[in-house]
Amino acid sequence: MNAMTNDVIKKNVMRRVRIIRVLRLIFSGATAAGLAIVGALWLIGREVWVAKVFSNGPQDLLGHTEYLGYAFMHTHLLVQALVLTVLAATLYLARATARALSAFFVPFSASA
Repeated sequence: MNAMTNDVIKKNVMRRVRIIRVLRLIFSGATAAGLAIVGALWLIGREVWVAKVFSNGPQDLLGHTEYLGYAFMHTHLLVQALVLTVLAATLYLARATARALSAFFVPFSASA
C-alpha cells in the first residue's frame, strides 16, 4: 500500500512540475516580447504603406538613414509608439536570447 501511495504522489508531483514548466515557457518575457514584435509590426503594416516608404526614399545609406529619421519624426504618434515598441521588444528579446545562450558557452570548471 505504501509503495502504491508513493507512486501516486510521485505521478501527481511530476505532472504539476511539467505543467509549471510549460506555463513558464508560454508566459515568459521572451514570448511576450515576440508577440509584441509581431503585433506591433502587423499594426504598423495596417497604418503605413511600408513598401512606399522605402521606395520613395534615397537608395544610398546616409540619405536613407536621414530620410527614415525624417519620416519617423513626421508620422502619426501611433506609428512612432509602435516603432519604439518594436525596438524595445527586439532589444529585450536579444538580451533574453544572449542570457539563455550564455549558459551553453560557459566552460565547465574542473573543481574537485
